[in-house]
Amino acid sequence: MIDYQQEELRRKLEDLKVEHRDLDDVITRLSQDAPYDQLQLKRLKKRKLALKDQITLLESSLVPDIIA
Repeated sequence: MIDYQQEELRRKLEDLKVEHRDLDDVITRLSQDAPYDQLQLKRLKKRKLALKDQITLLESSLVPDIIA
């Protein structure tokens, strides 16, 4: 993979991690405040899970293939 492509992927990965961490904070705060909107909480958790999947995919694409 070309260096600038890897750097772009790393930046994207870092952005996704920040968004994932921010969502985690929002979910925690929202669930502490009673009563809370269960639909909104469910949507946030779904978005957080999608972000985690994207993070995993990007991380695996940045790891070089190792021939055993």
